Amino acid sequence: MISTFILLASFSNNHMLPIETLTLPPKYSIKVVAQADNVRQLALAPDGTLFAGSRSNGSVYAFIDQDKDGVYEQTITLAHHLNMPSGIAFSGNDLYVAEVSRILKFSQVLPLTPNVKLAPETYFDKLPNKRHHGWKYLKFGPDQSLYFNIGAPCNTCLSEPPYASIAKLDTQKRLSIVAKGVRNSVGFAWDPKTEHLWFTDNGRDYLGDDIPSDELNRVDKTGLHFGFPFMHGNNLPESTFSPPEDGKYTLPAYLLGAHVAPLGMTFIHQEPSSKQQSLLIAEHGSWNRSQKVGYRIVKLQIEGGKVTSHQPFISGWLKGEKHWGRPNDIIEDRDGSLLISDDFAGVIYRVSLQ
Repeated sequence: MISTFILLASFSNNHMLPIETLTLPPKYSIKVVAQADNVRQLALAPDGTLFAGSRSNGSVYAFIDQDKDGVYEQTITLAHHLNMPSGIAFSGNDLYVAEVSRILKFSQVLPLTPNVKLAPETYFDKLPNKRHHGWKYLKFGPDQSLYFNIGAPCNTCLSEPPYASIAKLDTQKRLSIVAKGVRNSVGFAWDPKTEHLWFTDNGRDYLGDDIPSDELNRVDKTGLHFGFPFMHGNNLPESTFSPPEDGKYTLPAYLLGAHVAPLGMTFIHQEPSSKQQSLLIAEHGSWNRSQKVGYRIVKLQIEGGKVTSHQPFISGWLKGEKHWGRPNDIIEDRDGSLLISDDFAGVIYRVSLQ
């Protein structure tokens, strides 16, 4: 059953959020363009309809910009009471939604109308059912397979496959493991030039403020092991478990810092002649560090498979030890502007170059 309501507030003038305190690069502006509880991963349809999953709220949303001014005047709740439907992806005219143990498919979604009823089918239901790190990030890859994370069901533990991995379903719904030893990735994207998969990974907790670092990783070939639970960050051993004698692990492509909680990420379009790729990552922010870190968007420059620079792109959601927002996912709109979800403030921002 679909419910709908029109958003009457002027988000760009939302006085409840201190948008003006955010720091952006010169000539960039930011405004709130949609509002919904606990919005997480974002997906965009070719006609501009925006979709969002949620985690604690259990809902899936669609946002419609009726007058094409960049603000979504209409919000439609496509589903309620799902099991942490954080991950979503759109392909053709179908919306895919990842719960903890299954993936749903809403067929022939567009055009959306207030009275339409969409009944999802179960696309795949053979995933583990543990909720600890059980929420998904979902994207279609260059090979048309559907990629998603299967997080470790713990802070640190030995768990049976397919836990602690990034997996994919091919067009025949055959499940395979893309990357192993991945504690909890909630963001990945493909380099538009090389088509290598890059992903963020959240490091383990309770080793102090500064270790281990959260990671940015690159998948050069299928089946690489990225260390968890035997090794964290750059060769920091896990004392609880003895690694196999023949254990070979792939080191992170870059260390992002401990407890910043990197989630959604996207490569942004650049001139074809550019040798570098620009990667934006949403840092959700720390929850158990004595002094908070993260709560920002960072920009990394990548050349030849290596990170050459790392700097803040948007900051200001964290003031001292208090935060009023937590960026979660980031995608590029058709006009080159950026859309950022904030599950703490319950809004979606648009970042534009003036």
